[in-house]
Amino acid sequence: MPFEPVEIGNIIVPNRFMRSATWEGMCEEDGKPTPKLPVLYRKLAEGGTGLIVTGYTYIHPRGKQMIGTLGAWSDHLVPFLAQVADAVHKVGGSIFSQLMHAGAQTSQRATGDAPIGPSPVPSPFYSGIPEKMSAEQIKSTVLDFAGAAARIKAAGFDGVQLHGAHGYLINQFLSPMTNRRDDNYGGSARNRFRFLEEVVSAIRSDVGDDFPLTVKLSGSDNLEGGIRIDDAVESAVRLEELGIDAIEVSAGTSGSGDGVPVRKRINSLDREGYNAVYSIRIKEKVNVPVILVGGLRSFSLIERLLEEGYADMFALSRPLIREPDLVNIWRDNPSHRATCISCNLCFRPGMKEGGIYCVVEKKLAERKEPDKGSQN
Repeated sequence: MPFEPVEIGNIIVPNRFMRSATWEGMCEEDGKPTPKLPVLYRKLAEGGTGLIVTGYTYIHPRGKQMIGTLGAWSDHLVPFLAQVADAVHKVGGSIFSQLMHAGAQTSQRATGDAPIGPSPVPSPFYSGIPEKMSAEQIKSTVLDFAGAAARIKAAGFDGVQLHGAHGYLINQFLSPMTNRRDDNYGGSARNRFRFLEEVVSAIRSDVGDDFPLTVKLSGSDNLEGGIRIDDAVESAVRLEELGIDAIEVSAGTSGSGDGVPVRKRINSLDREGYNAVYSIRIKEKVNVPVILVGGLRSFSLIERLLEEGYADMFALSRPLIREPDLVNIWRDNPSHRATCISCNLCFRPGMKEGGIYCVVEKKLAERKEPDKGSQN
């Protein structure tokens, strides 16, 4: 069943596996991809991943969080984005771009400007107090999302995903912990949803109804006073009514302690699939494909979660850094367990060496290499 196709909007994904958006650190200062990025995505497509989602792609320089991040904020980037999409399409793959504004989860050091957010409330794990966004800033940011989506479509991508999870700007508007506004964008759950609703509507106006539009949503912030699963279900139902084509379910923020999105020590079956408790609640209420991400390492668990109705698709991140051909491996050997040890060391080279890779796998490969000085 995991190798059966699934429809997302007007595209057919050949199997139920998706590469979840993962920061790669493979872009220049202005968001232009380096040659490493299309190579990475091509390998994922060749390795059997049905749908690739890019690392989070910033829609405005003020929304950029990390160095080496992909950008879609300017028309000059479209030809370079097209090279990324072409690399995937040449090997028969499909690719979406994840659009993001970091909001309060950025810094003046990163962007040159003070962080902004729905309210002057710092995000957990971030010490800076953001500037409260004015009505004009909200409107312009909505248009920034729409403009970025139009560029992604012009570059030949197959669709987009909005990052509405993990404490970034859309999530900040949705969460009662970070949204303390008393205008039309704050207060009730309906008002807190308004920013996301306007973003979706603006994108649809620019790209049309036949371009897949999906959302990554937090089933819970895993924080006192933050988004709970009932809030997430309500948002998911509204998103389906707006015409969203799929929902990826994650949870947590970088300040959520043991409930962060990227957890360590996924070393046993009972620690895998930690967001399934949220995905099933959302899947019970919507008819669009629901995608589960979070600690998936075993094909047997994925097969069971699909059979029992927890999700329609399954997203992988760190396991594909170590084994970009993992999906093909599972097709041939379903008993194989992903070799990722969840150490998170893969992200360090993205900061220092211009691109993520599995540090553990590299060390093992180096040990196996013969001594270049030997004559034997």
